[in-house]
Amino acid sequence: MIADIIVGLSYGDEGKGKVTHHLLKSGEYTHCIRYNGGCNAGHTIYHNGQKFVTHHLPAGLFYGIKSIIGSGCVVNLEQFHNEIQMLEDAGISTEGLIYIAKNAHIITENHLSEDRGDTSIGTTKRGNGPAYRDKYDRTGERAQNVPALEPYLIDLYEEFHHNTTSPVVLCEGAQGFGLDIDWGDYPYVTSSHCTAAGALLNGIPPRAVRKVYGVAKAYDTYVGSKKFHGKGRVFDLIQQVGNEFGATTGRLRQCNWLDIRMLDKAININGVTDLIINKVDILREVGKWNLRSGTADGIHIQLGNEIAWTQYITRYLKDIKVTFSDSPERI
Repeated sequence: MIADIIVGLSYGDEGKGKVTHHLLKSGEYTHCIRYNGGCNAGHTIYHNGQKFVTHHLPAGLFYGIKSIIGSGCVVNLEQFHNEIQMLEDAGISTEGLIYIAKNAHIITENHLSEDRGDTSIGTTKRGNGPAYRDKYDRTGERAQNVPALEPYLIDLYEEFHHNTTSPVVLCEGAQGFGLDIDWGDYPYVTSSHCTAAGALLNGIPPRAVRKVYGVAKAYDTYVGSKKFHGKGRVFDLIQQVGNEFGATTGRLRQCNWLDIRMLDKAININGVTDLIINKVDILREVGKWNLRSGTADGIHIQLGNEIAWTQYITRYLKDIKVTFSDSPERI
């Protein structure tokens, strides 16, 4: 078995869906699995010139690859079926390709109602927090207990470890390191494991991991209630030029310079082998090439031009392959 992992290194919205879609083009992978989160995470994918936003469904479906919503996920049944219909209407077949781990948990109407009344940290109100809470309280509902899901259920152990052919799995992460329940900026975090280690909770043994693709943006963005937006009109300009609206909530993303210290920390903890930095073209259009080190109002590193900016990053992040990418489709 071989597994490659895609992980967000910031606060989500880094372009993981684009990277996943790009890697799947190789035809190497037999499976694609979403390993954490629920419909609070939106992956934007451009396929054959058409834009798709998925919240549950893995990107493998765009290439006819067996796709699994993993045991680390929580599932909204209405959203799940709506996304299947969306792809089918676009001519993308999901029949016999989409599965849900039998031990994944279900988001219920009670979870949705409870989450809509919580305004404490600016969540997406999609019921994910209450669903994960009930999972750990051992009162949640598993997919295997929902009769309507029977055609979609899969046992990850049997699929990955008793398969006649050796699986090559692309693990598609949701959200990002800064939102991880353990390593993020607590309490402004999500309820799942957003690190590469979260992929291993889906039946992936550590020795199977070949590559960890870390994804960041040329600047940081955040959606939520804490103050994150940098001081100065340049951040409003980045927000505008970068079209920084959340794929799930539609809310404006707060913008700031890329935090090089946090990026280095995220790379080390996730064991990243390959780094992709997206949306470099936005800074090119804005004409500012800065980084920061530390807090939202921390030390700004002014680099003057694109060459100095890319060189600083590659020298700071030693022993890692760095790819600088534009938006939205190109790598």
